[in-house]
Amino acid sequence: MNSVFIQSIISFKRKQACVIPDLQLAKAFIQELFEVLFICNGLENAKEVVLANQLNKLEKQLQVLFYSIFQDQELADRQAAKFQKALPSLFESCILDAKAIFEADPAAKSVDEIIVAYPGFYAIYVYRIANQLNKLEGGLLPRIFSEIAHSQTGIDIHPAATIGQSFAIDHGTGIVIGETSVIGDSAKIFQGVTLGAQSVQKDKASQKRHPTIGNHVVIYSGATILGGETEIGHHSVIGGNVWVTKSVPPFSVVLQKNEITVADKKSFTEPYNFMI
Repeated sequence: MNSVFIQSIISFKRKQACVIPDLQLAKAFIQELFEVLFICNGLENAKEVVLANQLNKLEKQLQVLFYSIFQDQELADRQAAKFQKALPSLFESCILDAKAIFEADPAAKSVDEIIVAYPGFYAIYVYRIANQLNKLEGGLLPRIFSEIAHSQTGIDIHPAATIGQSFAIDHGTGIVIGETSVIGDSAKIFQGVTLGAQSVQKDKASQKRHPTIGNHVVIYSGATILGGETEIGHHSVIGGNVWVTKSVPPFSVVLQKNEITVADKKSFTEPYNFMI
């Protein structure tokens, strides 16, 4: 193998070594934390001393992940302690999310079903953890976590987005929530929704590029809402497959009218059995 090529790889990886945490440890951390917070594997698992030991173990794992980013053990320990201090409020927020999804979905039989089997809840859980780490300036770690959830659920939530309490995602596949999006309390979003930017220019990266969604807004499947100045007023409903680039006032209903034609199959002359 070409020696120059190998040296190029080595040089590239050495630069990465200072910023990229252990990916396997990151995956283990986000999954183990989920199980410690929400999953009961027998009554022994629900004892205080057992949970305390598990949380202490996770704090040490986070210290390792932070050290790879900060290259400073004291700073890594301090940021990990701040995260642990924030865990109770993160847990309460996630429980509110699970209850909101349960209340919004007549097919759901229990909050436990939401937690164990609904990809929307898992994506929100990971978002809330990643968002807290983003506030702690956790380097690439928040994005790594968000992409773990993205790959598992098909839901892409940027860790820097701002999302209020009691957030409900129904189904969820294909949802994209951009970096500067702001979502109020008790919002509900269906599959295929995009909260995106109208511009992809790099020089606008520090500006608010994504929309603001008010409290108690429902956004149905396939809707696309774009632009940092676009605001959806509280208690509004955004219908499926609409394209919104301008603000709408509170209590609005935004719909796209489609004409549906029903024809007799025998007299229908256009091809309907075709290959792409």
